[in-house]
Amino acid sequence: MIRFILNNELISTSANAGITLLDFIREHQQLKGTKIGCREGDCGACTILVGRLNNDKVSYQSITSCVSPLGNANGKHIVTIEGINLSKELNIAQKAMSENYATQCGFCTPGFVVSMTGFAIEKHPSTSSCNDAISGNICRCTGYKSIEKAGFVIEDKLQKIDNNDSLQWLIKEKFIPKYFEAIPQKLKSIKATTLAKKGKIVANGTDLYVHNADQLAEQQIHLIADNDSLKGIQFTDTICTIGASTTVTEILENKRLQVLFPKLKSYLKLISSEPIRNMGTLGGNFVNASPIGDMTIFFLALKSTLTIQTNTGAERQIAFEEFYKAYKKFDLQNEELIKSISFKLLDREDFYNFEKVSKRTHLDIASVNSAAKITLEKDVVKSAHFSMGGISSIPKYLFKTSAFLIGKTINSKNVKEAEILLQSEITPISDVRGSSDYKRLLARQLFFAHFIELFPTKVHLQKLAG
Repeated sequence: MIRFILNNELISTSANAGITLLDFIREHQQLKGTKIGCREGDCGACTILVGRLNNDKVSYQSITSCVSPLGNANGKHIVTIEGINLSKELNIAQKAMSENYATQCGFCTPGFVVSMTGFAIEKHPSTSSCNDAISGNICRCTGYKSIEKAGFVIEDKLQKIDNNDSLQWLIKEKFIPKYFEAIPQKLKSIKATTLAKKGKIVANGTDLYVHNADQLAEQQIHLIADNDSLKGIQFTDTICTIGASTTVTEILENKRLQVLFPKLKSYLKLISSEPIRNMGTLGGNFVNASPIGDMTIFFLALKSTLTIQTNTGAERQIAFEEFYKAYKKFDLQNEELIKSISFKLLDREDFYNFEKVSKRTHLDIASVNSAAKITLEKDVVKSAHFSMGGISSIPKYLFKTSAFLIGKTINSKNVKEAEILLQSEITPISDVRGSSDYKRLLARQLFFAHFIELFPTKVHLQKLAG
């Protein structure tokens, strides 16, 4: 049995753990406020909140329910638009949307209201504004300015929040209904059983459910998102190890990683939307094996190592750049899964950068993406690691280009020569994201961008262009 709280109701269901949470909410519970839109996690019409109990407090995140398996609701608090309605009046988010004329056809409105309410409840470190919180919500009617104004109203009201008792303040100020105060105790009382550990391995579903939702709804799945042995970010004196079920948001919010990568937030803001970052896991991104997987490209340049685990608990390690063999083929045997990824901590002589170009600046699949890690010793390149996506049938570690720069100084001449070698390593094809020639141009520009960003006094755009 899957047991969880849906709004203010305890749910016990024997429904297949592989059906989408969206379909369970709408068809099994007849809660129609959560809308069916793209079914790919892109439009946000199906946005809900997921609350997890941690040390007597419930922490909430927004997710897209269309790509989330029902089984992952086990033991949690699931909040739909119906669950944030007040009994006799609009809540603050609904009122802000109404008073700023931020709704027209109304189809997208529940998703926006849920995302805004989630922002008010949590205010995650990764979400600096209400408009960050609605980054996964699309509206085809309003032009967004009226919705942005509604977000500013919410931000203004939250300036007065009582941080010593934020939950009671939010209830008093009519952001959320009163029943929220009883949720921690209700979650404690749930006897959530461990679900079956057989079938297709699924973390949070952001890749698998885009194309396989119907098949997964009918088969047995093995959910690993809540497996503690696959989660967490750990540090030794020299190594960082990140569990395969760690989400992009958890990486973004880790303070030590923010120190290691001062531009981490700007890098990861280029990767999907708030709800998808809350769901998407490293292991899921890696085994999806997309040639343009953003997190794959991010970690390839760090000369990372994968730890792979069998169903018996045995482990083996492999260099990440050796993991991908051909299109959608990689070094993972039956009944193996990725346990973690580790990389050497950056020090003062290490320079790292991530770049991405897509048709939309944000929330889009890359046309080409790239990462670079360069280590200097007395102004000479001691080691170099470059990765690039969208230019090959696999996420590409650029072996020849990386080796070429070792022992050389950083200057425009050497960078231009390295870029010529890079062009011989890549084999882009023409597709919906651009022609082969366009992708070669992007590869050139992103490669140059690494050096312009990291070494602005050594490499000059005018000389690279000349």
